[in-house]
Order: sequence, then structure tokens, then C-alpha cells
Amino acid sequence: MKSFPMFIRTTDRRVVIVGGGEQAAQKTRLILKTDARIILAAPRLEDELAGAVAQGTVEWSAGPVTLATFEGAAMAFIATGCPAHDAALHALATAARCPVNVVDRPDLCDITTPSLVDRDPVVVAIGTEGTAPVLARQIKTQIEQSLAPSLGGLAAFSGRLRGAVARDIPRARRRAFWAWVFNGSPRRKWIAGQEHHAITEVKSALEAGGTFQQEAKGSIALVGAGPGARDLLTLRAVERLQEADVIFYDRLVSEDVLELARRDAERVFVGKVVGAHAWPQERINAIIVAEARKGRRVVRLKSGDPGIFGRAAEEIDAAREAGIDVEIVPGITAACGAAAAAGLPLTERGVADTLVLATGMAREGAALPDTLRHTGPGTTTVLYMAVAQAPRLRDELMASGLPAQAQVTIGADISKGSQQILKTTITILPDTLAEHGITGCAVLIITWPAAEVTQQGIPAARPMLATV
Repeated sequence: MKSFPMFIRTTDRRVVIVGGGEQAAQKTRLILKTDARIILAAPRLEDELAGAVAQGTVEWSAGPVTLATFEGAAMAFIATGCPAHDAALHALATAARCPVNVVDRPDLCDITTPSLVDRDPVVVAIGTEGTAPVLARQIKTQIEQSLAPSLGGLAAFSGRLRGAVARDIPRARRRAFWAWVFNGSPRRKWIAGQEHHAITEVKSALEAGGTFQQEAKGSIALVGAGPGARDLLTLRAVERLQEADVIFYDRLVSEDVLELARRDAERVFVGKVVGAHAWPQERINAIIVAEARKGRRVVRLKSGDPGIFGRAAEEIDAAREAGIDVEIVPGITAACGAAAAAGLPLTERGVADTLVLATGMAREGAALPDTLRHTGPGTTTVLYMAVAQAPRLRDELMASGLPAQAQVTIGADISKGSQQILKTTITILPDTLAEHGITGCAVLIITWPAAEVTQQGIPAARPMLATV
């Protein structure tokens, strides 16, 4: 290492930022995350910095910068934008023995600012000694995905209990107690938004001298994997994958998404293909409950959003009947993924103020659903699992009054390498599907303009932003 990573205390200390432009504002935003006393040294300030001065969050020194400006400061940032001026100010800071960073001049930097993952008081700093800032940002993104946004709150709460733990829990039990707090049910409840329950559980264990109930009961998380691309998962979905002991996944979940799981997690494919249900729903219900009863953390990984045509209700009921904790982690549903890929708004003022999500399929042995009962002027209808029913749906829509030239967007294999985004009209929808060989994994987006728009003529189709 050419630079040693460390943390510098800022409480009751000054940080000097010389400059009044955008570069100085960038450093000010960074240091405002701390409790330092920030001194802006510049004859003039841009609007953002002037606003910070007016709010009292920083102090402004408009006079000359001298040796005294830097003396005793924890650190200084120099960002005047003038190379000669920056070099002269660097010499002053060095003479005052103040660690200094000169923006865009690595040769004049005693200190550098890393990429930060901020879960105050938990902070992760990533540096590459200036060699690869893009790589540092990529690493930051990966760490951001792996740490719950609320994790800092748990750390802060635990910090407030350190004195009580040292007083009330024998030394031999403390390590196990803290391991339980950060690896067991308190952490899971905290990052699931159940902070009050986590606090109550920890304080009860503390009052019992560090004795806590060992977790014999597992949990089930129904996790939405989104339409396909791994970077469309939520941070919470990634967290559950990295915590899981066993993952049950569908055929539409990509291998890239599964790679986000911890390496030693068991993976079980329970994919169902229309007409060939190797894993009937009842069997899936039974096995996820059985695994949770073993004390395992179970993830039921579903494409899209588990609550939208994902048969989540049956799995939730099975878990609750067994007394197993169950959680839903939402995902980006195919309607949103397809519309985004096509550059298409699902609602539009004056054209479509109602969004309908419907399916063209029914469970085995049941009659086909009345898919279009909510579709009419002023609606956008997104049809799932409806490709095979396209001729019937076209006829019903046109018989109900949908104009023959109404636009239909077809989204197939959304956000995957085989993605297709196609524009057609309702009249030739079945022909377009057949021509492009689309038979299964697709959604149909149909906008039926409001009556006054229809009278004026169907709006021209928007240009597509993504067609593969």
C-alpha cells in the first residue's frame, strides 16, 4: 500500500475547504456527513454554498487565507480551480502541518477521499490510490447492495447498550450475545422494518443476563426477482438471497440472479412449464414449510413480483398455518419492466388514467377468466400469460369498441439477452406474435385512449428506446 486507510476523528475539529465553486461544494457535501466544524475560505461562494452558510451548517471566511487558517485543522481541501493558487495554498497547509487534499492534483495530496458506503455509524471506505476510480464505484455499488440501508441504526442501538452489556452480561457470554444480535433474529427483524420488535427482543435478553432463545424455527421470504436482469433486484432481495440457507426458484429466474446468493446456499429448481407441472403448487407449499421447520432461512424466488400472478397467497397461507414467519419482498413486475424497456408510460394524463393488470390464463380445470372486464376508454391494460389467447382477446376488444389502429406493445424476455420489444396494432396482434415466434414469456400492453382522444384519432406511436 502507498496509502494507509484510517478514520480521522472530526468531533470538535475544523475542516477547511478553500474555494467557492462546484468542486468546493462537492467536498462540502462529503464533510457535511460528519460532525466537523466546516470553514469555507473564499472571497465568493456559489449559490449552494451560500445557502449552507445561511442555514448555519458551515462557516464562511471571506478574507485572505493565511497559515492560521490551517493551523489545528483536522484536514483541508483546496479547490480554487487555479493551479498556481492551489499550489501556493498547499504550501501554506503543509507549513501548518495540516493534512491536505488538492482537488485533481494527486501529486499534492497527503490525503485522498475514498468512495463511501454510509450506514452511519457503519462506514465502508473503498480506495484504489487513484488508479481506478471506476472500479471503486463498482465495488461501492456491490457493497451498497449487500448492506441493508437500516443497518446503521442497529449498530447505533447496539452502541448505546455496550455499557449495559458490560455491566449485566458475564464476559463469557458476551461474544455469543453480540453474535446473536447481529446474525440472528434481532438483525433480521431490524432490516425488515420491525425495529420495535428487535429492540424488545434484545432488551429482554439483556435483562435475562444475556440468555436468549435459540432459534429453532426458520423463516420464509417470497422474493421478487424482477423481469430478468440482476441489477433490477431490490437491495432487500439481494440481502435475502445472501442470508438464505435454501432457495426455491422458478424457471424464469436467470442464473445471474442466482449468483447473488451466498455460495453455500442450497438451490432447488421448482420451475413449472404450462402443461407440464413437475412441481405442483401443493408440493412447493409443503417443501418450503418443511425446510423452514428445520430452522432454515428459506427464499422462494419468483420472477417479477411475487404478489402479481405469482401464486403467493397459497404459499403465504401454508406458512402461516404452520406458524412460520413469512415475508414478501416485492420485485419489478413484467408490466413495469416491459414499459420501461419500450420507453412507454403506463399511464398518461388525458389518455390513460387507469392501469389494469390481468391474465389470460386460469388454473387447471377452471373457465378462462373475464380478462377484459375492466378494460375501456382511458385505460392501459397489461396482459400476462395471454399470448395463446391473443386472437380471442383481440376479437373481444374490437367488439367492445377498441379502435382497429390501437397500439399494442409486446414485451418478451424482458431485460434478458433475448429481449424483444415490438409495436403492432390490435388488428394484427396474433399475426405479429406468430411472425416473431413469441409463444410464452411475454406481456401485451394495450392502451385504450380516453374517449375524447379516440374521437380525435389514435395518438402516434412513440419511438422505442430499446429494441432487441
